[in-house]
Amino acid sequence: MLLYLRLFKESFSFAISALANNKLRTFLSLLGVTIGIFSIIAVLAAVDSLDKNIKGQLEGLDKNTMYVTKYSFGPTTIPRWQRENYPQTEYEDFIFLQKSLDEVDAMAYIIFGGQENIKYEGKIVTGVSVNPVSEGIYDIENMKIVAGRFYTESESVSGAPVIVLGSATAENLFEKINPIGKEIRVFGRKLTVIGVLKKVGSGIGDSPDEKAYVPANFVRRFKNGGSEGLPGAVIIRPNEGVDISAFEQIVKQKYRAFRGLKADEPDNFFVNKLSGLTDVIDSIISVLNSAGWLISGFSLLVGGFGIANIMFVSVKERTNLIGIQKSLGAKNKFILFQFLFEAVILAIIGGVVGLILVFIVAKIVSQLTGDFEFVLSMYNMFLGFVLSTFIGVVSGVIPAISASKLDPVEAIRTGM
Repeated sequence: MLLYLRLFKESFSFAISALANNKLRTFLSLLGVTIGIFSIIAVLAAVDSLDKNIKGQLEGLDKNTMYVTKYSFGPTTIPRWQRENYPQTEYEDFIFLQKSLDEVDAMAYIIFGGQENIKYEGKIVTGVSVNPVSEGIYDIENMKIVAGRFYTESESVSGAPVIVLGSATAENLFEKINPIGKEIRVFGRKLTVIGVLKKVGSGIGDSPDEKAYVPANFVRRFKNGGSEGLPGAVIIRPNEGVDISAFEQIVKQKYRAFRGLKADEPDNFFVNKLSGLTDVIDSIISVLNSAGWLISGFSLLVGGFGIANIMFVSVKERTNLIGIQKSLGAKNKFILFQFLFEAVILAIIGGVVGLILVFIVAKIVSQLTGDFEFVLSMYNMFLGFVLSTFIGVVSGVIPAISASKLDPVEAIRTGM
């Protein structure tokens, strides 16, 4: 046992000495591995961070929440021309489902509007996502109010000219002025600000902080409905503990009956669940991970070839020394470990430098983006260390074996 420990120690010392004596070559080898490890771990960390931030935004929402609308939120086998002929989901559909369904925790009707300009006196904020939606959205999305209040059911039904602003929208429009009770212009009409939402940070699509909410019935007064009008959806959050599959079938049966569909006619609507959205997100993240591995793998491959090439050059340069060592009694194992350690040390140092660079970049990106947290997990760091070690072993094993099998007499003669 002591003999093997001494063998490892001496081989390691020779490897370190060889690396120190060839600084430029060592640096170039390190650079290839560093770029490869940096590429792979940076891509994996970026994808993990994206996944974590998206899932974090969905945590506040019940994954069993359903969107009844003419649009599918995920892949579907139904032809596009057929989907385009589906009727819009109207406010009357919402009223029917609201009266017909039991075991519902919250329900809302939303109109998918566009971006609007909001004006207050001489100040204009452009490109604000104004959401016409009934009051039930407050409970469905677990909103929090920091100033004022959200509009009530009676205000929602009557289409009162009131508006609730996201934190960023309120700040951009009013700066340090208290917005509650102020009149602003949206859609070319006057609305009274009655509430400001708590800041939540970035989300999927537009951040809630940059949105505004108005009663859907207010917008329905002057925006066209029907097949040529603005698309809508009924959002349903079932009670906790409800059998979701059975509940979804009840929704479909009652909605089909309301639309007068016969038993042999297909649905002309979709019931989209947020759980299905998370499945789509998972599949996208999986594709991004695979693409990241494929692209970054080429960088890592180049780094591995770089080490292998340098090791072959090192064996050739030190052929004479290898012959002398073997003539003095050095075993094949000593020569093998000497070169193998050299390759592994190169790869590990390159990998560690790559991980340090990813860590620095992660901190910088997190600081610059603010709400987006760039995460470098312990798993990814461990993976980077294992990969760099593996690259060192694979890249160095063939040159090390070739060096260990050199005939001492031929090695000395060749090296002279």
